Amino acid sequence: MERNVQKNALVNLAAAAAILVAALVVTTYAGSLAAPGATIFLGLGVLVTFVSWFQMRLEENERLEKLEVEELARARGETALFESKEAELFPAQRARAQFEKFFVPGFCVLLLALEAGGAWWLWRWTGRATGGIVAARALASLSFFAIFALVLFLLGRFSVTVARLENHRLLRPGANFLLAGAYVCFVTAGGIVAFEAEAPRVDFYIARVFCALLGLLAAEMLITLLLEIYRPRIKGQVARPTYDSRLVGLLAQPESLVTAAAQALDYQFGFKVSETWFFQLLQRSLPVLLLAQLAALLLSTCFVFVEPGQEAILERFGRLDTARPVLDPGAHLKWPWPIEQAYPYRTAQIQTFDVGFTPTAQSEREKTILWSVAHTKEVNFLVGNVPPATITNQLPSAAGGGLKIAPLGLIDVSIPVQFQITNVLDWAYKNAGQTNLLQELATREVVRYLAGADLNSVLSHQRLEMARVLRQRIQREADARRLGVKILFVGVQDIHPPVKVAPDYEQVVSAEQERIATNNFAKADAIRTNALADAAAFTTVAGAEAARHQIEAAEFARADLFTNQIAAFDAAPSVYRQRAYFRMFADATANARKYILLATNTRDVVVFDLEDKIREDLLNLNVTNSP
Repeated sequence: MERNVQKNALVNLAAAAAILVAALVVTTYAGSLAAPGATIFLGLGVLVTFVSWFQMRLEENERLEKLEVEELARARGETALFESKEAELFPAQRARAQFEKFFVPGFCVLLLALEAGGAWWLWRWTGRATGGIVAARALASLSFFAIFALVLFLLGRFSVTVARLENHRLLRPGANFLLAGAYVCFVTAGGIVAFEAEAPRVDFYIARVFCALLGLLAAEMLITLLLEIYRPRIKGQVARPTYDSRLVGLLAQPESLVTAAAQALDYQFGFKVSETWFFQLLQRSLPVLLLAQLAALLLSTCFVFVEPGQEAILERFGRLDTARPVLDPGAHLKWPWPIEQAYPYRTAQIQTFDVGFTPTAQSEREKTILWSVAHTKEVNFLVGNVPPATITNQLPSAAGGGLKIAPLGLIDVSIPVQFQITNVLDWAYKNAGQTNLLQELATREVVRYLAGADLNSVLSHQRLEMARVLRQRIQREADARRLGVKILFVGVQDIHPPVKVAPDYEQVVSAEQERIATNNFAKADAIRTNALADAAAFTTVAGAEAARHQIEAAEFARADLFTNQIAAFDAAPSVYRQRAYFRMFADATANARKYILLATNTRDVVVFDLEDKIREDLLNLNVTNSP
């Protein structure tokens, strides 16, 4: 029987090696992304099958050696021949022990490296691969992988059954890899079938699943090696081969879960739970239950519920269903997955993205943030810098040619863009990466606008105009690429110079404001001074003109008066002289105190007091009672 097991293992090894070579050829021929993962798994199976077969031969040689030694001992009846060292007496046993002590751990480390390296390489390769299954070679590749799956399944199922019934621990690792390899080839063939059904991404997903499987095998092997270091060694106890993967065994024989569960239940409850009618019914009906669950799962995919504010695109075998391409909000029926699939889109919701730096939750809570404080990760934009008309465009330089003011500056800005999907078919099919594309278009238009704008204008009064122009330009670019969106709002906020130069910019702005204030103060003083000078000049001129007119009028009046006085003198000379005397006397004594003596027949004595008199304004005070 042992020899038959070795033949079975040798047949498994030959079949696995032949299928591995054929799988390498088919993988190169088909161009499938999942085929390299299946080939790596088959290669690991060949290595495990070879090592298990070789260890099986060593144990068989050890068994035959013991039989020969026992036969010689019985035939000769002498013990002197066998008093030598055991290592010299049993070379096959020594070879088997050395193999298990040194070669098996080294082989397990090799398996760990191959599994981890294969998972890493396959993940990177599938991520960079741009090709896929060649359509003209898909059917031939499908046939080959189906044949591989059938041959491996037959050999693996037979070997697994023999290993379980006759308890051959060394036959089990290779048999499990063969049976699991059959399932892997079957899944690879399923990826090709999905490609024929116009679902090419299934092949990519299967390749990523194979990457995860190889990664799990590497993790299991690492844990097994660590546990093997601390495993107690009991003489005479036969240990499970380190390279015998329990994960592969579970993948090849999922029914072993039921057996393990039955043993655990028996142990926990203290009686044969596995022999009860319910457990037996569950064990017999497990495939039916699994199929029922799968049917229920597929049936659940026949219903589509489109939420309010959404529209769903219905695809059949990866292509748009022309009968009803767009599903409105509500409940709808469709064919089960993967025949038909529905992809919802938020068409009524207003979506937003930011150009420049995206405000964080902390920055939104802070109402006021200084320019010199970093808001978040910021993007610097080039913006035009038109110098004021009062600043010369030439600054002195050492070369003498003059240094011109730079026509560009840097600015940080946050521009939220709000849009709404208006044509869901254009949004879904006309472009790839729609949101990123729209954001890149908006960023490009912002860069173009700022490059031709003025820094000071953007920071002050040009924000509304900038938002209006940007919305029109972004809408025009979106319509040109048929994105199927409407730009509802473009905001311009959080405009400030870069944080590193904000203090210097503030100093420049402050100096500019001070210059403007000084100029305005000088202009105001000039206006005030000129106005006062003009008023004084006007007053002087007007006073001179009035004096001139007064003098001229007085002189004309005197001239006219002299003419009239001659006529009056000629008419009555004595009267004229008397009147002229009295008028002159009145004018001469206008400010003198006069005393009139009416009586002429008396001799009066007049006494003059020449002391200073009190001023009349002091004597004539108005005294009022205070309240």
